[in-house]
Amino acid sequence: MEENAIIETPETDNTWKVKTLLIGATLGALTGLGAAYLLTKRAEQTGQSLAITPGKGVKLGVLIAGLLRSILSLGED
Repeated sequence: MEENAIIETPETDNTWKVKTLLIGATLGALTGLGAAYLLTKRAEQTGQSLAITPGKGVKLGVLIAGLLRSILSLGED
């Protein structure tokens, strides 16, 4: 047996990547669904139609980019 051979163990297995992606996708979908629900509920309560202006869209995009940057920095400690 070769000394530098890679032995497949749970730590080197790639299932953690799949689990992370599935959990992230599920949380992202639930968060998006919750946000859409809150927006439509507020629009119904005020009696107005839902309209997102380009300015609000840019502001939302910047906020999401900041959130993603914060998530990426979690592993840098």
